[in-house]
Amino acid sequence: MTASTSTDGKGALALVDVNLAGVIEQASVGSDPFRIDADGAPYVPVGDGGIVLGLRLGDGVWDRAGDHAAPGACLGHPDPAAGYALVAQACIGNPVTIRTGAAAGRAGVVIGKRGEGGRVIATFPQDTLRLLRPGDQVAVRGRGQGATDPVPGVTLANIDPALLAALPVEVADGRLTAGVRAVVPSRLVGNGIGRPTPLWDLDLQLTPDNADRYGAAGLRLGDLVAITDIDARFNAGYRRGWLTIGLVVHGGSPQPGHGPGVTAILTGPAGALAAIPEAEGHRGLSEEAALAAISGQR
Repeated sequence: MTASTSTDGKGALALVDVNLAGVIEQASVGSDPFRIDADGAPYVPVGDGGIVLGLRLGDGVWDRAGDHAAPGACLGHPDPAAGYALVAQACIGNPVTIRTGAAAGRAGVVIGKRGEGGRVIATFPQDTLRLLRPGDQVAVRGRGQGATDPVPGVTLANIDPALLAALPVEVADGRLTAGVRAVVPSRLVGNGIGRPTPLWDLDLQLTPDNADRYGAAGLRLGDLVAITDIDARFNAGYRRGWLTIGLVVHGGSPQPGHGPGVTAILTGPAGALAAIPEAEGHRGLSEEAALAAISGQR
């Protein structure tokens, strides 16, 4: 491991870099392959875990007939304790190097994390994804957890602080302001509520039918979204007057209580953290910006 320097609202803070081992996940189902949608109809989930081809940051969360589909590959570890460490310590913007298989030596980048057993989501160029196979080994250079507050009272987590430069985030007069696709109420949070945010994302119970009501009809992978009255410093929970901002990391789901997933990156009281809705023209995290951020880090 190595130490690196981050500058934030309280001065310089030495962050610890760690090398983490992971494995490209195989999507899995039980002996009954069906899930049940909100109308009570069974369906076979496609895109929930494993390697998803052709889906990229910037695509709409309801563009594909998938279930929790993420743009890239999900990473895990066969040892449960090591798997939880991988998810907890890997952060958005961390480089991923493929160590075995046909794509060995190629690189990708962490763009989020998932619950349901613990998964890291990494995106890769499409020609690399096509070479990947479940079981290929990867190394993640984990960096970001433990960063000091960017402004007093606002917690930064699950992201390399250096990647904030690629997002519509500004600090002025002791307050952090982020441009977001939408600001949604806490009552929309389903799967992930009460769970530890270093390991879980928050599913928003949004569908193509109700998204327009919340200004989220154009929601895309990589967008920033703000959730009111959620404190995501530890286990995500209701706290009046707080705000959580996260990155959309997977698409929608037919399951009740599920939907587009958000990995929390900023949380704090509304007086210190603000969100500006940008229903049109919002600029979230792009694949190009994410991959450019890891240049020279491997």
